[in-house]
Formats: sequence, structure tokens, C-alpha cells
Amino acid sequence: MNLTEKQLEVMAADGQMLVTGGPGSGKTTVSILKAAQMADRDFGPQQKVLFLSFARASVSRVVEAIEKEKSIGKDTKRKIEVETYHSFFWRILKAHGYLLGLPRRLSILTPPAEAIALSVIRSSYKSESKLSNEEKNAKQEAERTERKRLAFEEGKVCFDLFAPFVGELLHGSARLRKLLATRYPAIILDEFQDTNAEQWYVVQALGTDAKLIALADPEQRIFDFIGADPERLNHFREAYNPTEIDFSDANHRSAGTDIAKFGNDLLKGSFEQQKYSGIDVQVFEPFLDQAMTKLVTMTYEARSRVVASNKEDWSIAVLVPTKKMTRAVSDKFREPPAEMQAIPHTAVVELEAAILGSEIVAHLMQPSGPNDASILVDLLCNYFHGKGGDRPTKSALGEADRIRTAFEKWLSALEEGKDPPKNSMLQATFKCLSEIRAIEMTGNPDTDWRAIRAALEGGNCKRLREVGNEVRNIRLLERGTQLRQDLAQDWRENGGYASALLIVRQAFVQEHFANSAKPESGVVIMNMHKAKGKQFDEVIIFEGWPVKQRGKVVANLDRIVRNNDRSEVNEGVRQNFRVSVTRGRSRTNILTPRTDPCVLLLPEH
Repeated sequence: MNLTEKQLEVMAADGQMLVTGGPGSGKTTVSILKAAQMADRDFGPQQKVLFLSFARASVSRVVEAIEKEKSIGKDTKRKIEVETYHSFFWRILKAHGYLLGLPRRLSILTPPAEAIALSVIRSSYKSESKLSNEEKNAKQEAERTERKRLAFEEGKVCFDLFAPFVGELLHGSARLRKLLATRYPAIILDEFQDTNAEQWYVVQALGTDAKLIALADPEQRIFDFIGADPERLNHFREAYNPTEIDFSDANHRSAGTDIAKFGNDLLKGSFEQQKYSGIDVQVFEPFLDQAMTKLVTMTYEARSRVVASNKEDWSIAVLVPTKKMTRAVSDKFREPPAEMQAIPHTAVVELEAAILGSEIVAHLMQPSGPNDASILVDLLCNYFHGKGGDRPTKSALGEADRIRTAFEKWLSALEEGKDPPKNSMLQATFKCLSEIRAIEMTGNPDTDWRAIRAALEGGNCKRLREVGNEVRNIRLLERGTQLRQDLAQDWRENGGYASALLIVRQAFVQEHFANSAKPESGVVIMNMHKAKGKQFDEVIIFEGWPVKQRGKVVANLDRIVRNNDRSEVNEGVRQNFRVSVTRGRSRTNILTPRTDPCVLLLPEH
């Protein structure tokens, strides 16, 4: 490839570096070429360049870019190691955590398992919105104490403790820092602007002995809620006095369009052009069927364009402002209004509920045993304890308590030789269990998984129906996946799915650290926040609309700007919109309600 003047500056520079620029400016591409240059020129046979990124999607995109780069030889490619910050920290913790007093054998406390473990603490407090600041602090301290107890006493480490523990390890051991720097003399830090205080503490230790190349977009800092500091780039400058190279004027992702220009103008709040090539803003009538009809039609048109381009693995992202809207759009794509054709798609949702629901399906794939009902009740309680992640609802926690109480009454009746209560909430649950146990497993994991899911969705138990619906969002059983292979192997070795629950639990841990996941293809629906670090052939941004009664607005939910109120506009909102707009390679389509268009699309004066 022909390198630009700024990219050639990166290739010529040495020592600590800070490379800044907007989406698609070529930071990642040149960092890969720089990694190859350093590996060939400076490194010994066992040394590697380490490329760290936050999201698995970003990691898979980098891995794919390395594989496609023809100017880099196979041996050199093997000297570039790409992974997430989490997986790198976990490797250090597993090997050296004992230096902090952690048990020798450690396991990961996944977010759903963490939510279950903290459910007793969380259920003892009122809902988050009703807590005083003092109560919030007390709750957070109780959760912190329990997380540390789980780590030091049970060896179960949650993700939030990875960075603090690794920071403590590296700052406390010069030998360990030297060991890592010997293995990885150079480390590339992707999306550096989003590092929080604990992650920055780790980076400071790594930079003592290793060469650091930080890649950052100063205008793409949308993760302030996890502790990203607006001053982080200045911290890096002060700590290392790096060679700084600015790519802000370059745009390779959407070259030939004005997509990047439109995104930058969104940030400034003023539009310098009447029209922007590659940007299509349209309005819809603010009623459910009309809005969804417009969205479905626009998606058909986008799909026709990308299919006509004859590109393999084409992708269209439908980006919406809220998690709730992700599900609503997914439901409408399955069953569009006006008898339009359904749109095959993937919905990217919060996975706690889907993961815990998958454990229930996995249990039901296993042969029935003497504790069949008891295990199902435990898993169902886990589902309601953990499905809300770190923000469980009181109703979900209460549902788990009601299920547990109902099961205790059920068992008491059986012990006394009586029939279980006819009005028990578990009557429908156990009837569904009985129906599923009558299904004959085939040995084909996909077929059997779908059969159980269909039985859950079609049964009379509303709780299990919810589980079946959530499990629709799991993609781990796609052809060729490790989970599918492991379940098939379990069947061959045991004549049944003897270890399905264990296999499914392990699969989700492995999936979290997998670097080989393919970037999304086809039509993908996701929350705007989740699009960060990704790119698609076309993007459709779709927001909610005002609901009126007697001519007055009574609700204005699911908007890009809260309530579409200009007083709610801040830097974070603008950055989030800009990130979403600039995910498109060839075209970004924006759908906003006709009667109350997004305030960020209107002139400020």
C-alpha cells in the first residue's frame, strides 16, 4: 500500500508514541505495519509485539487486517499477538496472582455469576433511584468487600478486579515487569482514550520497560461512565513525552464520502454543507407501524445496495439509542407490519439473561436425574437474580424469592405425603419440564437446542417462556463453533449430553476471551454504544418519537438526545452520535421523526 506522509512519520519514529486521529483515519493499519517493522528489525525469535484493545470486535478486526496484509510475511505475523485488555490481565493474574495472596487456582466470576453472588446484598437495599448518597456508598462498599472475599477466599475473580490486581502486581514487582517487557518489548494500546484509572495504572507499569504506542481518538471518548478520564492523553504526554503524530485529517474507512466530515460537524454543532455525500437523513411519521414500516423499507433498500455490490460478508448495522429499542426493532424485523417480508438479522443485546437462560436449556438437554426439578429451580432463581447484571430490578429479585418459597412449600407437601398446592406457581413450570423430558434428543446439538427452546417458548410457564425468548439471542451454536463441537463430542462419548451444563458455562468464559470471532455480517441491530470500534458497509440510525395525548407530549423515549431536549445535549451525546455516524464505510442513513426531528440535526440558532 502507498503510505501517507503521516503514516511514514509513524514508520520512522522510535520510542514512545501517541498517534491520534478520527474513525477510519488509518491509525490501526499503520500500527500493524509498525508492529511488523519492529518485530522484523528489533526482536529476538521469542519476542512479540502485543496489540491490546477493549472490545473483542476490535480484536477480531485487527486479526483479520493482519491476515489480509500481504506485505507482512507469515513468520512476522506470528510475532504480533492481539488480545483484549481483559484476556491479557487474566493471563498475568492466573500465573502470578498468588503474589498478592490469591489462591493458586483461580476461576473467572463472569458478570452473570457475579450478579448472582451479589444478589443478597442488592436485594437488601431499595431500588437504585430511591437510595440516598449515603446508602449508595454503603451498598457499593458492601459489594466491593464481597468481591474481594470471593477472590481471596474462593479464588473467584470478577472482571472489575482484573486491572486493580494486575496494577498492584506490576508496580510491586520489577522482576515481573522485566519479564513481560522481555516477552513484549513493544505494546500497542488501541482506544487509549478510554482507559480508566486502574487500566492507566497498569499501562504506567508496562511503560517502565516496554515501548508503548498509544492509538487514540480524542473525540471518541464515550465511555466516561466506566471511568475514562478526559485528561488521559495529557497523562500519557506528561509521563512519556512521546513522539506525537496527528491523523485527524485522514479518512480511509469512508473515503470518497463526506461521512467523516458530517460526523465532525455534528461535534461542532454547525453544518457547513447543505448536502453530505454518503449521508441520507429521512423522516418518518411518529406512529409505531408507520415508523417500523419506514425502517424495514430502508433496510430492504440498504440490503439491495450491498448485495448488488457483490461484496462477501457484507454488513448493515441498525443502531438505536436504547437496549429496549434493540429488542423492539428485532421483534419487528421478525414480524414486520403490513405483511412485509421478515428480515434475517442478529440482535446484539445485554447477554446476562441469555447466558443464564442458556444454562437452563443446557440442563434440559442433559438426561433427567433424581434432582431434576431442584436443579431447574436453582437455575431459574439464578436467572432472575442475574438477568439484570449489576442493575437488577426489585421485581426480578422478588421473583427469585417467590420461586424459592414456592419450591420449599412444594417439597414440604411431598414430605408430608400430600399433593403439591394446586395454585402453586410451579405447577406450570414442572408441567413444562415434563413435556420437555418427553422430547427425544437426536445428538445434533443445534436441532436439540432448538427443540427445547421451542418447548420453553410454547409452554404454559411464563417464566420459562421468557427464558426461551432470551435464548434466541445466543449465537454460540452456529455451524463450526466450539460449543457445537463440544456438545456433539459429549453425545458421542456418553450417548447423551452428560455434561451439557458444564460445557455451556465453559463456552461463555472462552467466548469472552476469544480473539477469532468474525466481525458481524448481514443485518445487525445494536445499541449505539455497542457500535464503538466496529465498521459496516452501511449504517441506519433509528430513534424513538414523541407520544402525544390530546395534543400534548406525554412521553419522548428512546431518543438520541434525552427527551430530544436541547438542554440535555452535552459532549458525550455528540460524541456518541458521531461514533455511530462514522461506522459506515459507504453510506449512513438517519431516520428521525417528522414532527420532532433530532435536535442535533437542526441548526443551533
